This record gives sequence, C-alpha cells and structure tokens, in this order.
Amino acid sequence: DGTLSLVRMREDLFDLRRILRDEGEPNLIDAADSLDSDFEHLFASWFNRGFLVLRHIDWTTPAHILEKIIRYEAVHEIAGWDDLRRRIEPADRRCFAFFHPALVDEPLIFVEVALTSAIAPAIAPILSQARDPLPLKSATTAIFYSISNCQKGLAGVTFGNFLIKQVVEDLAREIPTLKTFVTLSPVPGFARWLDRERRAEAPQGLTRDDVEALRLLDEPDWATDKAKSDAVRKALLPAAAAYFLRAKNERGRPLDPVARFHLGNGARLERINFLGDVSGKGLRQSHGLMVNYLYDLSAIEKNHETYANLGTVSASGAVSRELRANLPPPRSVALAEA
Repeated sequence: DGTLSLVRMREDLFDLRRILRDEGEPNLIDAADSLDSDFEHLFASWFNRGFLVLRHIDWTTPAHILEKIIRYEAVHEIAGWDDLRRRIEPADRRCFAFFHPALVDEPLIFVEVALTSAIAPAIAPILSQARDPLPLKSATTAIFYSISNCQKGLAGVTFGNFLIKQVVEDLAREIPTLKTFVTLSPVPGFARWLDRERRAEAPQGLTRDDVEALRLLDEPDWATDKAKSDAVRKALLPAAAAYFLRAKNERGRPLDPVARFHLGNGARLERINFLGDVSGKGLRQSHGLMVNYLYDLSAIEKNHETYANLGTVSASGAVSRELRANLPPPRSVALAEA
C-alpha cells in the first residue's frame, strides 16, 4: 500500500499548504510547493496511460467499489443504492472507470454515460426515476453526463482525456448504431463571472438592456415563471456565448475549467442549453445552463491542435450566432479569480 500512502500524503500536503497560507509562512509555503512539484512529477510517471486499466462498472461489480462510486460522484449526487442501480444496470446506461495496479480497488476517475436517440439538452430526463430504458438498437447518441476524479492526491495528473477517448472507441465498437458522442456538462464558473460583469462599468457580452433583464435573476421564481424566464433567456444565452468565446484567463484560455478540459481534448462547443439543470446547485453555479461538447472522431486531432497552439475555441454556428455584435475587446481575468 505504499503508493496509496503517498497519494494520501499529498492530500495532507494540500491541507498543510492552506494552513501555511492562512498563517503567512512564505518560506514554508515555498518548501511545501517544492515538495508538491516532486509529488506531481512522480505521479505523472507512475500513473501514465500505459499502467491504467479500464473497467466497466455494472451491478455485478463488487459492492465495496460501487460504494466508492457513490461517494466519489462529484457532478450529480448519487442518492443511495437505488439511484446508483438506475445509473448502471439498464442496458442504455454505462459507467467506466480507470484503475491502477498499485491501487487495486480504488477508482482514479469514472464517467457515466447515457445512450439515447438524440442529444439531450437537460439532465433531469437522464436521471429520472420514471424513465423507460431505450432499446440498444435505437441508440444513436452516447452522452457523457458525469466525469468524476476520485483521488484528490492525484490532482494535476491527467486521466480524463484518455478515459473519454477510450470509452468512445469501445462504445463505437460495441454499438455500431452510435454516431454521435457528446457531453452534457455543467458550467461551474458562469454565475460568478456573470455577477461580476453585471456590476462592471463596461460589461463583456452584455448590452444595457441585457443587464436590466438579468436583474430578474435576483428574483427567486425567475426559473419557474415563464415570462421572466423568457426575458432572462434572451439576455443569458448571448452572455454565455461571450463567456465561452471571449472571456479568457491570463493564459489566454477560457475561464471555465470544464470548457478548458473538453476543448483541450479536441471537443467542439456544440450547444448551450438554457435551464438544462434546475437543481439548486445548477441554478447557483450557472443559472441553470448546461453545455454539450461534441466529440467528432474525424475532427478531434484538428480541434486539439488549434486549441493547444492558438487557443482557438471550436464552436458550432449555433453558439457563434448567439454572440452579440460590436462587443468590446475581451479582457483577461486572473487565474485566481477564475
């Protein structure tokens, strides 16, 4: 268990660094940062793709691993065993996880997949208790709706890009009718960014009328009142387009961490979905927005290269058309704020 002990030691190091920052110990912070760099370098070597093992998680998977899947789910909380069963047992649902030989029963990262007949714009139908399973012969679309990293001590070690590409290849081989591979992703930084822009003298991606309409977001019933939600929608979607296509951090990359992950993997920003997640968490972090990122096997490498080399965000025409004309130049935002 030496490898697992080192992973847990790095988790303790994260806690120590927070304490040192709070207490204002610059010399000790530098030492802790140096140690953390050693950890990250070591783990990047130990946990490279050649050692990773992909497993299909289903209802026959040992209970102690299923229990960890429930505990580690970070996007859409799993409310116990019945909820987990609905996500992994039906024929039109899949779950895959990466494991490492040195951490035998500890998943590193896992992805939950819904097989559907169309691109889903909202999470509620996917997680519904009352839905009827789709026959596999009717499945044309694989939707990656939750990706969860499991080991905090392995932060900074890349797994997700390998996982998605491997699962896409495996599913395409298993189910020939699948032609479309997309995510249904949260937008965790959008509400914070929008709040800042609404208060700015020269808001990015917003007209004065937009700012006025978005005052409705402060009213608790805006998402359920049709007149209010229609008014919000007209201002929110152009703002979201500006957030993804124009708002950059100091490295010239999109502010949103989920966007950076998928765009860096070669995906295309396909669709912005209004009120895609009306849970309390979804409304707090993104005013209900969810996004579909499309993994087009024929364009992944090209998209990845243009993003990596030029910072270009690959986006569909539908997303690009939402962007307001005559916008002010984009501003960079410090990574700490993003």
